[in-house]
Amino acid sequence: MKIIDNLLETFAKNKDRKWHKFYQGNKCPEIPEGSLYEFLEKQSGKYVNEVAINYFGRLITYRELFREIDLCAKAFKTSGIRENDVISICMANTPEAVIAFYAASKIGAIPNMIHPLSAEQEIKDSLIATKSVMLVTINLAYKNIKNIIEETDVYKVVIVSAKDSMPRVTSLGYYFIADRLVEVPKSTEKFMLWKDFRLKGLRYDSNVLVKKDKDDTAVILHSGGTSGTPKHILLRNGGINIVVRQAAVSLPELTVGDNMLAILPLFHCFGLVECVHFPLCSGMTVTLVPKFDASRFDKLLTKYKPTVIPGVPTLFEALINNKHMETVDMCDVKYVVSGGDTLNEEKNRIVNKFLKTHNCHHNIIQGYGMTESSGGFVFGGLGSDVLGSVGIPLIGNDMKIVDPDTGKELGPNKTGEIMLSGPAVMKGYLNNEKETNEVLEKDEKGNVWVHTGDAGYINEDGVLFFQQRIKRMLIVSGYNVYPSHIEEILQETGLVKDCCVIGIPHPYKVQVPKAYIVLNEGVEESAVTEREIRKYCEKNLARYMLPKEYVFRKSLPKTMIGKVSYKELEKENEKEMAEKKAKQEEK
Repeated sequence: MKIIDNLLETFAKNKDRKWHKFYQGNKCPEIPEGSLYEFLEKQSGKYVNEVAINYFGRLITYRELFREIDLCAKAFKTSGIRENDVISICMANTPEAVIAFYAASKIGAIPNMIHPLSAEQEIKDSLIATKSVMLVTINLAYKNIKNIIEETDVYKVVIVSAKDSMPRVTSLGYYFIADRLVEVPKSTEKFMLWKDFRLKGLRYDSNVLVKKDKDDTAVILHSGGTSGTPKHILLRNGGINIVVRQAAVSLPELTVGDNMLAILPLFHCFGLVECVHFPLCSGMTVTLVPKFDASRFDKLLTKYKPTVIPGVPTLFEALINNKHMETVDMCDVKYVVSGGDTLNEEKNRIVNKFLKTHNCHHNIIQGYGMTESSGGFVFGGLGSDVLGSVGIPLIGNDMKIVDPDTGKELGPNKTGEIMLSGPAVMKGYLNNEKETNEVLEKDEKGNVWVHTGDAGYINEDGVLFFQQRIKRMLIVSGYNVYPSHIEEILQETGLVKDCCVIGIPHPYKVQVPKAYIVLNEGVEESAVTEREIRKYCEKNLARYMLPKEYVFRKSLPKTMIGKVSYKELEKENEKEMAEKKAKQEEK
C-alpha cells in the first residue's frame, strides 16, 4: 500500500475533526522525497559546524558525521553491498550505530535493527527472515552470534566496542572495567573490527549515493504487532521523514543547537525516529547514552544539560526516585516527552510537580503511537496536553475510535479500538500478508487505517485518552512483551505441559512477566527443573522478556470453554500481593 499521495487534500477534507483547532493555523507539510540519508543531508547539510553528536563528552560535528557516514558507505560498497541488500545493525546507542544506519541508507541498502540483548535464536531468526548479508554488532552480542552466524546468509560481521568513539581517558577506563573481559574473534575474512572496516572505505573512490523513493523501504524494525507473534515491520522513507516535519510543528520552541537526550535505543522506533532522526534533521545535538543507569540520572542532566528529555514512564519513575536530584536545576529543559506507555493522571501529576520544583517551566507531554505507525503518531503538544491524555494526531494524521465488533465509528467519550491513518503508517509486515491485511484496512476514500489493538476514547475537544490494550500484552520498561510468545518458548523446553504468563507490577519497569507452569508427566518439580527452564528461556528470549518468577502448579484455572484463565491468575496474584502487604504492615 502506497503512502497517501493526496495528503494535503485529505487533510483539507478532514477539517471538521475537532482537534484541528489546536494546529493554530499551521499548514499540513508535504511528504519529503528521497531516502532518510537524502533528507538528513538536505535538512542539516547547512549546519556542518554545529555539534551533531555528544558521546561521553566527545563532540562530533555534522561535518565529521557526514564524512564518517560517507566512509562507512564506501566500506559497505567495497565489501560488496548492493542496493536493497539488508544490513543488520545489532547495536547500543553509539556513534557507530548512527553512522552505519545512515551509511546503509545512503547506498540504498536497508538497515534491520536488532536488540543487542536478543537471544541467539531471536538474532538467527531475524537474520534469516530479512535475508541479511552483513551484520554490524556491538561486541557484547558476539557470544550470541558466534554459534548461529554460519546458519545465515551473513558473509561479514563488523564488531564495534562502545569505547571506539569515547574520549581517550574514558575509553581506557571502559576497557579495564568492561571490554577487557568481552570475547571477540580474531580478525578474519568474515569478522572485522570497526576501526579496520571503516578504513576499507578509503579504497572506494566512486560516488555511492543511491536516490530512493519516498515509498521505498527505509528500515526494518521489530514488534509483536497486535497478535504477539514476532514480526518484521517495513517502514517507508517518506513515512519516517514526514514525522520530522510533523514534530517540528508540535515542538515549536526547538531550534538549531538544542540538545536531545537519547537514552531510548535505536532499535526502538521511538528512539530511532524521534530521538535520533528528528533532532539530526533539525540541526540539533543528540547526546547518545548507550546504557542507562538510573542512579546516575542526575549526573546526565548536570553534565549534558539537555533541552529535550524523551523517555518511557519507567525513565521518569527513575527521575523522580533519584536521591541526588535535589540540587539539579532543569531550567534549560524545553520539553519532557513520555511515550512507549502511558502515565495515568496521578503519575502525570507527580511528574509535573517534580519538574516544577526543579525549576522546569514545562509539564510532561505524553504521546501515543506504535512501530507500525513509525513511532509517535499522536502528541499532546500545541496546548492539547490534558492531564492523563495522549494528545491529538500530529498534523497530517487522522484517528478514530471504532466498535471492535462492528467497525462502526463511535462518538465522543465512547470507548472502542483506536485506529490511526496517515503518511507514516507502515508498508506492512515482511513476508506476512495475512497479518498485514488484518492490521491494515483501506476505507472507501482510499485511506489506509491501522488497527492498534488498543482501547481508548476521544473527548469532545478531539483529545485522545488511552485506556488499555485489547490484546493481552505487557509493557516492560517501555517494550511490548507478549505472554503468548513467552508461553511458546516455555512449551519448547519439552518439560512443560501447560503454562500461562501474566504481568505483575514492578517499581521501575511497570510490569514484569510471571510464569505459571504445569510440568509434563514424570518431570520432577525441583530446583534443577526450574534451572533448566530458566536456562532455556535465557537462550531464547531477550532479557527484558524473561519471567521474574516461575511458579509450578498441578493445574491452571480454565474458562468455560477450556482456555487457561489468565484473568483468574491475575486475581490470584493481586490477592497474594495484598496479603503480603498486609502482613508487612502488621510487623
